[in-house]
Amino acid sequence: MPNILVPGERVADPAEPRLSAWEARTDLPLTALAGVFLLGYAWQVLHTGATPTVQLWQEILLWGIWAVFAVDYVIRFVLAHNKRRFIWRHLFDLIVVALPMVRQLRALRLITVLRVLSKRFAVNFRGRIGLYVAATVLLVGVSASLAVLDAERADPDASITTFGDALWWTLTTITTVGYGDRFPVTTEGRLVAAALMIGGIALLGVVTGLIASWFLERIVGAEESIEETTRTEVRALRAELAELREELRRT
Repeated sequence: MPNILVPGERVADPAEPRLSAWEARTDLPLTALAGVFLLGYAWQVLHTGATPTVQLWQEILLWGIWAVFAVDYVIRFVLAHNKRRFIWRHLFDLIVVALPMVRQLRALRLITVLRVLSKRFAVNFRGRIGLYVAATVLLVGVSASLAVLDAERADPDASITTFGDALWWTLTTITTVGYGDRFPVTTEGRLVAAALMIGGIALLGVVTGLIASWFLERIVGAEESIEETTRTEVRALRAELAELREELRRT
């Protein structure tokens, strides 16, 4: 069964040359666009005193960026040879396009840029894990905080009414502490909470897998080194035996 790609992940598929070529050309531009979306959404949520004209342009900007991602998904779907496999491997993209309510999560594409930079500068494996995890926690935390604040603060029974409350709730949720002093009461806020919980579990799984892979590489490398040393010693012993046989033959 094919794996579902994590947000921002691109894997070149030899069976899908046209799709891979399109993704290679559009990955970084869409990542930059996601960053603009996150900034625009943050401004919209945190700056509540904007004039109606500014609010209108904010909506136009956010919906315009969402439309670009929707068009990108449609183009990639058309280019894909195996449509069913494409849908399964890009469920996150489909959810973001189909549910504009969670479109801010598209900002997780920024992880792609960090991944490219980490490879380009050839940092060590542990450094890549640290960079990846830090970026993921930051982006997920900020996006979830903005989303839950946007959904909650207008409700009269809400306990999350400021960005500080939202950050505190996100921190206690993603770390599974869950004090219970701040919690969402709206349907949209609870959907954000569910996504954050699932994302936290997925992040833990990714980190665990990366660490296990690193240990496995070290173990395999050590075993290969031992095997190579053993082969060298065996070759040396064979050479010595050959020399002894030659001396015995001469005598």
